[in-house]
Amino acid sequence: MARSASLSGYLELLPEERLVELHVLDTLRQVFESHGFASIESRAVETMETLLGKGEVDKEVYAVSRIHADDAAKESKLALHFDLTVPFARYVVENAGYLAFPFRRYQIQKVWRGERPQAGRFREFTQADVDIVGDGALPFRADVELAVVIARALEALKIGDFQLRINNRKLSQGFYTALGLQDAPAVLRIVDKLEKIGADRVKQELAETLGATAEQSAAALALAQIRTEDVSFADKVRALVPAEAPTELMEEGLAELTEVISALNERVPGRAVADLSIARGLDYYTGTVYETVLFGHESLGSICSGGRYESLATKGKKTYPGVGLSIGVTRLVSALIGSGALSASRSVPAAVYVTLRSDADWSAAEDVADQLRARGISAEVAFSAEKFGKQIKYADRRGIPFVWFTDDEGRHQVKDIRTGEQVDADPVAWTPAPEDLAPRIIGNTDAV
Repeated sequence: MARSASLSGYLELLPEERLVELHVLDTLRQVFESHGFASIESRAVETMETLLGKGEVDKEVYAVSRIHADDAAKESKLALHFDLTVPFARYVVENAGYLAFPFRRYQIQKVWRGERPQAGRFREFTQADVDIVGDGALPFRADVELAVVIARALEALKIGDFQLRINNRKLSQGFYTALGLQDAPAVLRIVDKLEKIGADRVKQELAETLGATAEQSAAALALAQIRTEDVSFADKVRALVPAEAPTELMEEGLAELTEVISALNERVPGRAVADLSIARGLDYYTGTVYETVLFGHESLGSICSGGRYESLATKGKKTYPGVGLSIGVTRLVSALIGSGALSASRSVPAAVYVTLRSDADWSAAEDVADQLRARGISAEVAFSAEKFGKQIKYADRRGIPFVWFTDDEGRHQVKDIRTGEQVDADPVAWTPAPEDLAPRIIGNTDAV
């Protein structure tokens, strides 16, 4: 992963690394589909108006144009999408009449963002999004199910220990309002800096920006420090609120967060924590918010994030509320490969390399390979009849574990070039051990 590249910010994988990425993508697909999510793919480009209308910084957006533009053509200005949420919002509005709601979607695609290339940051990368969206309304149980789906997907990847850190914006907003701090989003933006700037600076900013008293600042910090793996967070929150304060919104958030944490503890125990410092997407999310930390890779930040939004998209008076989570696949895969946490048992799918005694034997060798392929055994045939030592050496460089020989009387033998064992074999019956049939992805949690 430390190889030099002719263009920075664009990741190109070697074959064995690509096998790891495919394992991650296939695993995510299997888990998402097992929960009834349908795959969609949106176009790579959106109009500039659509993208910039969502508040994205224009310097991060890649514009698209033809080298020889036709001045007579009145084409809209186009740009590559920088995430999969904006395209999904448009997709839902344009196709609402053909979709059954609540609509469950997963989408795995490339996105492009003009960021400064650095470790874990790419200009072209793959995202995997999973959402449930409703027409006018969406039951809260969707928030619960999505958290369970993501926890199961990450468990299936076998990438090591991780934890979903979950909060609820209604809880936070209601709490700050109960304290007398009316600009809840501003409070959350300041408190969200706690790990970076420390408690004293947070208190200072709350006082200078919002006029918070010492008591209000202390309570705001106390809320951000609440973290529990069970539902005991609710009593801790209530203990910080003045008895006479209005708490309807806070109680709604507490009830929702309690439901999510309880369900996760039942279905994926040990994978979730109520973390009341999480303040993701303050101007976008309206309820549940999620972040995910991969232990041993904390420098990556959240590997999977998202939350509840009451208006994914609108069309006239119609709204489409939803809940969604996004995994930065390229960022995660590059870190796992670089650390050795995931690797492939070999670099190519071929399990057998069929050798040639002479160039005239090539057609017969292809027949042998086809007999193996018909039974699900990937096979590769030599192009020329070099010395057997050279053919074996080539197979070894390719990472192919077995080499096939046929003598002049049509008898077959197969050699495991890792052990040197060579046995008689029949192309219509011989099968390698299950672990050698295809490349395996090997997890090394010690490297995480």
